[in-house]
Amino acid sequence: MEWLQKVIAKSGIASRRKAEQLIKEGRVKVNGEVCTKLGTAVSNKDVIMVDGKVIKQETKVYIVINKPRNCLTTTSDDRGRPIILDYIKNVKERIYPVGRLDFDTTGVVILTNDGDFANLLMHPSNEIKKTYRVSISGEVSEDKLDRLRAGLRISKEEFSPAYVEFVKYNPENGKSTVNITIHEGRNHQVKRMFEAIGYKVVKLHRVSIGHISDKGLKFGQYRKLTNEEIEAFYYEE
Repeated sequence: MEWLQKVIAKSGIASRRKAEQLIKEGRVKVNGEVCTKLGTAVSNKDVIMVDGKVIKQETKVYIVINKPRNCLTTTSDDRGRPIILDYIKNVKERIYPVGRLDFDTTGVVILTNDGDFANLLMHPSNEIKKTYRVSISGEVSEDKLDRLRAGLRISKEEFSPAYVEFVKYNPENGKSTVNITIHEGRNHQVKRMFEAIGYKVVKLHRVSIGHISDKGLKFGQYRKLTNEEIEAFYYEE
């Protein structure tokens, strides 16, 4: 569901402010009834008319991409750096990334133009799990990983217990690989958590968001989510 004035603006026939004016003037109908109330919630099943003409609502788009390194998870950059939308081709709808990954972090990012769906993924109360593969300097200690499993307090912030799995230690380069699953999405969270237990993250990759993983996607590749994949988020545990 989206606000009526936002849907009208997205259709391209008027700005957001002009759309509000059209509604107030009684020039908008929803399912045959004049609507003068700002903030009326409508869906893509509703028939919306402006001055007697049906407007075409924007098609909802849901995409997963395997974000490459050195790429911003934004829709624009005034410094001309690479952005995630540079990799999305043949999509005319105005999509945006749900959440962010750091410039040097790789992995799963979901993009959409569905505000309700984006909110579902982002809202802390829904506890959508995110799994990361972390490369850190040094040989990892299970005792220290247990601190992540128990939950941390960093600079007055409480971080919930994480699921942590030690994968391997490579003596040739002196680095350990660890998988960690969290349901929060705070700024630089994974890096901060490992720094708090004495390890520096040298490489970070998001393997999955909920049931959506990077399987079959090379860096910079993307695909559309299926209806079944989208609906499954509403029943995610």
